[in-house]
Amino acid sequence: MNIDKYNDAVKNCRFCFMCRHLSAVGNVTFTEADTPRVRASMIYGVTMHPEKITDQDFIDTLYRSDLSRCCCYHCVNHYDENSLNIAMRTDIVEKGAAPDYVKAIAAKLQESSSWEISGKADVLYFTDRYTLASETVAPAFDAVMKKAGIAYATVKGGCIGRALKVLGFAAEAKAAAAKFVETVSAAGAKMLVVSNPAAYELLKNDCKEFGIDVPFAVMHTSEYILSLKLNFKAAGKLYYLESDYLKNYNDNLAFPRELLAAMGADIQPFGTNNEESYTCGEGAVVLPEINESIVKKLAEYIADRADDPANDLIVVASPYTKVWLNKYTALNVMTLEEVAAKAL
Repeated sequence: MNIDKYNDAVKNCRFCFMCRHLSAVGNVTFTEADTPRVRASMIYGVTMHPEKITDQDFIDTLYRSDLSRCCCYHCVNHYDENSLNIAMRTDIVEKGAAPDYVKAIAAKLQESSSWEISGKADVLYFTDRYTLASETVAPAFDAVMKKAGIAYATVKGGCIGRALKVLGFAAEAKAAAAKFVETVSAAGAKMLVVSNPAAYELLKNDCKEFGIDVPFAVMHTSEYILSLKLNFKAAGKLYYLESDYLKNYNDNLAFPRELLAAMGADIQPFGTNNEESYTCGEGAVVLPEINESIVKKLAEYIADRADDPANDLIVVASPYTKVWLNKYTALNVMTLEEVAAKAL
């Protein structure tokens, strides 16, 4: 089974309470099942009684996880309950036990796996569905590029594989990723820039796992805009909410904070600690399709921790987070691209 690769997490996480407070979903559902310890305990139960893999309550609990990976990142031993969860989902799918709602989401994701290239340039900007849904992110990136005097092309379209992997459809995820890499390669671009950190994770890490060679450079917009060395006006006081993918999956990439520093931002601490995930379930990618009521609770949980909700500027690295905070809160939310465009 795929979970066999994470026996250390099964054996150790099931006894440990240390990261309980870092389970974003657990913090809003108030259920012990939505914590790493209990998920690991239930998976241990499957290793003892394989027939439990088809238990619907068990499956639903696994698919409720926010997959922020903050528990693994902050764990002193870095036990990876996050990857254990995805591996268990993969085993469920391969067993043929995926519930209908998961199969339906996966089917739609596969149908969306096609892309359209506009223009031809060395730099290609990927406008995924959340970058488009946020409406103001792509125009902000365009303003920055015009200020820098750099021509670029765009690629837009659907799932490139990360969401399918998160659901446990590993083979389908690999196929989508390979198809996307082939599409971008055929466009002749030397650099792919992405706003969505989930796309960054797929291209930087998942493709390596899949054995897919990525022949072009990949940058998150924060890294790319920082590399342009533009002159910015002071961005002022703001609260920066870390991305699950840029922080917990990629060793706390410094580019977002370095870009904010280059803009003279006065970054204020948010919430009660700097370990929690404040992303509305960014790591789970398709949590809104699985259970949007949980995403609503996660957004409200974030809003409750704002110092001055009516006036605070909340800056995020992910268009996904902006979309869901805008839908369920009255917070003033901007992405890094928008802050950069405003500070030109």
